[in-house]
Amino acid sequence: MNLRRRSFLTGASAAAAAPLLSAAEASAAARTAPAGPGNRVRTGAEIQAASGWAELAGQKVGIVTNPTGITGGLTSIVDQMHASGEVNVVAVFGPEHGFRGTGQAGDGEGDHVDPRTGIMVYDAHGATAAKFTDLYQRSGVETVVFDIQDVGARFYTYIWTMYEAMAGAVPADLRFVVLDRPNPVGGDARGPMLRPGYESGVGKKQIIQQHGMTVGELARFFDAELLPNDAGGRLSDLHVVRADGWRRRMRFADTGLPWTLPSPNMPTPDTALVYSGTCLFEATNLSEGRGSTRPFELIGAPYLDYRWAEALNEIGLPGVAFREAYFVPTFSKHVGAVCAGVQLHITEPHEVEAITTATHMIVEARRLYDGFDWRGDGGRWIDLLTGSDRFRTMLEADASAEEIVAAWGPELDEFDRRRRPYLLYRK
Repeated sequence: MNLRRRSFLTGASAAAAAPLLSAAEASAAARTAPAGPGNRVRTGAEIQAASGWAELAGQKVGIVTNPTGITGGLTSIVDQMHASGEVNVVAVFGPEHGFRGTGQAGDGEGDHVDPRTGIMVYDAHGATAAKFTDLYQRSGVETVVFDIQDVGARFYTYIWTMYEAMAGAVPADLRFVVLDRPNPVGGDARGPMLRPGYESGVGKKQIIQQHGMTVGELARFFDAELLPNDAGGRLSDLHVVRADGWRRRMRFADTGLPWTLPSPNMPTPDTALVYSGTCLFEATNLSEGRGSTRPFELIGAPYLDYRWAEALNEIGLPGVAFREAYFVPTFSKHVGAVCAGVQLHITEPHEVEAITTATHMIVEARRLYDGFDWRGDGGRWIDLLTGSDRFRTMLEADASAEEIVAAWGPELDEFDRRRRPYLLYRK
């Protein structure tokens, strides 16, 4: 991929002067934000690196990050800050899969000293606000930095690590800085709302399934809408370093940025485009493609056949096509068994509606095959992923995919209205 290095260096002096945004500045910035150099988006991390980490110099910094926290040189921001001598990094907090990314789904890396930098790394996967407050106090952190590439789905756990890190910073009266990155699936919100009673580690608060926000926008939403009740107040100092040149209509391929796997089963931007929908297959007895080379794009089970692909292609869903496919998972469901099913092919990234697509896939699989079932928990996991029991009960009552999708329309409209004050980027 052409990173347009020359254009990046040419714009470095302007980037050094790029300010951090306060909440009060957000609306004006969204209206006047310039395009990035050439056609390449610059992340918040790149803008800060070009400034010599000016906003962090002289502070004791704790960083919540993983392998996606890089700049154009493909080097970890932790390694860069440490090598620069300009930033005193006193702690790193690793989310699910860990700081260096060695953990599989549901795993971290444990507490350890990073062998490259000598910095203490704390395992923050599943950490509560209270644990974060304790870690901040133990490590002497003054400023918390968050830099992780999200993929735009409510059940992707990094945003909830950010939320708990923010909530933990409130009683400690710490500064919180988000180095923003593009939402790889764009800025449109889609899908159902999480309802009270269905909170879990894959959805802690009431947001839409495909939230259509960057982590910086989510941080502003969390701070204003949720922290006052949950943490007893807002952050005293929240700053978002905006990604320069990103627009809500963009998909990741439009940004010019390199793709770094946010997690082991998110190998490509196409995976991210479908994940907010096809992750629902985790709740079924079909393989969602874990243990294959295309997780969340290859979906199947031993009892499926060619009819599923044929039925799905006849529907004519926007932005995708289905290829009859066969694969043998090396781990997770159906290990060592031949699974028949489909591979989702992205035909037009800007038209894909992942949750609608997955809803049709599930409806057709249940219609065609008597073997279709939930994964053995009575449907509890599908309730947690979709945010209520409505999806499951409508499906079991033989509702059509169109009826299921239409059911969440009002709550989606309400969330779209509610999030508007916190958005930082134009269409």
